[in-house]
Amino acid sequence: MTKPIWIKHAAQLATLASDVKGPRSKEAMSELGLIEDGSLWIEDGVIQAVGTTKELEARYADKLHEAEIVDATSHLVTPGLVDPHTHVVYGGSREREFEMRLEGATYMDIMNAGGGIHATTRMTREATEDALIEQTTRRLDSFLAHGVTTVEGKSGYGMDLETELKQLRVMKKLQNQHPIDLVPTFMGAHAVPPEYKGREDEFIDHLIHDMLPVVAKEKLAEFNDVFCEKGVYTPEQSERILEAGKRLGLIPKIHADEIVPYGGAELAAKVGAISAEHLLKASDEGIKAMAKSGTIACLLPATALYLREVAAAGRKMIDEGVAVAISTDCNPGSSPTTSMPLVMNLACILMRLTPAEALTAATYNAAHAINRQDQVGSLEVGKQADIVLWNVKNYQELQYLFGVNHVKAVWKKGVKVVN
Repeated sequence: MTKPIWIKHAAQLATLASDVKGPRSKEAMSELGLIEDGSLWIEDGVIQAVGTTKELEARYADKLHEAEIVDATSHLVTPGLVDPHTHVVYGGSREREFEMRLEGATYMDIMNAGGGIHATTRMTREATEDALIEQTTRRLDSFLAHGVTTVEGKSGYGMDLETELKQLRVMKKLQNQHPIDLVPTFMGAHAVPPEYKGREDEFIDHLIHDMLPVVAKEKLAEFNDVFCEKGVYTPEQSERILEAGKRLGLIPKIHADEIVPYGGAELAAKVGAISAEHLLKASDEGIKAMAKSGTIACLLPATALYLREVAAAGRKMIDEGVAVAISTDCNPGSSPTTSMPLVMNLACILMRLTPAEALTAATYNAAHAINRQDQVGSLEVGKQADIVLWNVKNYQELQYLFGVNHVKAVWKKGVKVVN
């Protein structure tokens, strides 16, 4: 049995606790559950009490001498950040494409020339499982250093059964080996494999009948994602893939309306997707449909910045009643970053979220986007002690001083993993 941990005298303790149930939208996204001179009591990796320092000092008076004491004076304390959309398991690197884009090539130009997703697919197919574990571990270490304690990870750089399973098995092993909680998503429909070009429906049959059943049987993923985009998968094809996953117990997610308006947001609402990702070109009708269905908008401002695109209309979505989460979209081609603090900054600067909304989007709503809201995303009694101590005094300063990693310490399930 480990010693209790008493975090006391936080200048601000942002608990993210609220009476609002489910993912938050509109005014509720500004509810941070702030406690001045805040305090947490942790035992066996679980939060036992939340309140002011004075309240917890009185409650645990007879146990204070047993506790490891963390003095958070002049510091902000928040839940561990949650990244609900990454492609963290992949082989190789694509720094040459960064230069190509600066020389004028577009994302689709590079992809159609055999680069982009197809380049990473080749390198991931060639990589051994051990090599993928080594590369991914380095990325997860960097996530931790930036205050991220839970990460969703997608397959999709195989698009053949062997490599898709390899990516998902790597995630399963890392879930047992690394402090970060890694939440797996199957994304065999990330692109159409070059060997199936012109035979897209044949590949979809293969994915539905040969790939999805194995993933479901081996319990290698919780979610099923598809890239619904012009030149990739049509809304009709995407719906077929997502419905097939639903029949096998996989929750639908969807890459939607990233490059052109394509009805992806509307499809997300129609199939009951837990989240729709990207949404740079989402239509007004699609936004309204998502608000009505409760589908979370998972927005990726670092990707927009990296591709020099106009970011998604985060402000409009929140005002329309859509619950918004944010993510790094960590991937080798369009957002090779592990910095959720930067993503929070960009959500404010590029999408006009307030500092409070950005923190909600990176914790509470992000947890809902990967079905982990009962475990992480807020500092409440009974939840995992996933906690970040920041070198700032309040949540506004966290977003104001942008482009800097302000992490001072991180606890995962009550164990200090970053100091």
